[in-house]
Amino acid sequence: MKKRIQTRLTAVLTALLLTTAFSAQAQNTSENQMNYPYAFIGLQGGGQTTFTNYNNWELITPTASVYVGVHFVPTLAARLHFNGIWNKSGISKDDIEATFKYKYFTSDLDLMFNVVRLFCKKPHKLNAYLIGGVGLNYAWNNEDVPALRKYISTSESRNRLSHNFRVGAMLDLNVARNWSVNLEVAGNSLSDRYNSKYTDHDDWQLTAQLGVTYKFGIRHKVKEAPKSNIIVAPATIGTETETASANTNVEIEKPEPAPVPAPAPVVKDITRNIFFSLRQTEVTPAEQAKVKEVADWLKEHPSAKVTITGYADKKTGTADINSRLAKQRAESVTKLFTKKYGIEASRITTSSKGDTVQPFPSDNEKNRVTIVVGKE
Repeated sequence: MKKRIQTRLTAVLTALLLTTAFSAQAQNTSENQMNYPYAFIGLQGGGQTTFTNYNNWELITPTASVYVGVHFVPTLAARLHFNGIWNKSGISKDDIEATFKYKYFTSDLDLMFNVVRLFCKKPHKLNAYLIGGVGLNYAWNNEDVPALRKYISTSESRNRLSHNFRVGAMLDLNVARNWSVNLEVAGNSLSDRYNSKYTDHDDWQLTAQLGVTYKFGIRHKVKEAPKSNIIVAPATIGTETETASANTNVEIEKPEPAPVPAPAPVVKDITRNIFFSLRQTEVTPAEQAKVKEVADWLKEHPSAKVTITGYADKKTGTADINSRLAKQRAESVTKLFTKKYGIEASRITTSSKGDTVQPFPSDNEKNRVTIVVGKE
């Protein structure tokens, strides 16, 4: 029986991994960046069966689940998962063929590993998760057990508390900005007393459910395409014709020299706004390009200095949190100047305003910013 269960679970996991691999190759790359961490909540419904010495098809019963969790980084999430409520088991011994019903409730703390994001840095609509968890299972309302004790070894108690170890996999498809649907298959290892039948090994329960998930605070930020700095100038074509004959002198007019362009004005100051996502303090690659512009300018102007001031938006978070975020944002930009671009620390002044000052009053999201000002 154990070998059959392990074979089925291995087949399910292999199929899910193959589906993920083909999906990652076929799907177009998304330009959206999701904010982490974020919380989520979901509902599931489907069927379950317990593997025992009875026809498993006749033991299938409906089941339902609710879960809440946090997605910490693209590859890792955690959730509390609650599942129940109907179940049944069966007896097949000598001339006895019988089933008995009971109820159960399972609570698990699960870790979820996004296999797609392990191999692809950019987000996909279809994701595949490997799931592992531990928890407790409680079964009750087994009124038929006393009558079965003359056929099998059973638990003396009608209320049974046991451990639960879970392994499973989930396919999750994003259908909207905050919504996704999923298919989850999980195997649960429970104590031998779970279904009141005592044998020499733990019981296995298989669940298959469809679900829907709502993700809190998800916002997609689309990367702007780089602006072209190419200037197309009209072409000028000039010709000269020289005609001469034995009896005629022709004077050839030379073109006037092109005017010398005026020297470009000397830039004495430079300002760049380094923007951040909600609750983020690391400078993204797109914003690092602005830091490099200021660093190059400082290298061209050895006597120039730069001031770096961090801010946070006032509409999210507390004053203490925003003060910390603003300071960390300013420090992240300062670190790029000194560590990556080699600007001396003596040329840099770093400070932060928290949410006490809003440099962009009409656009709240822009206040998650570090303003860099270089002056001669």
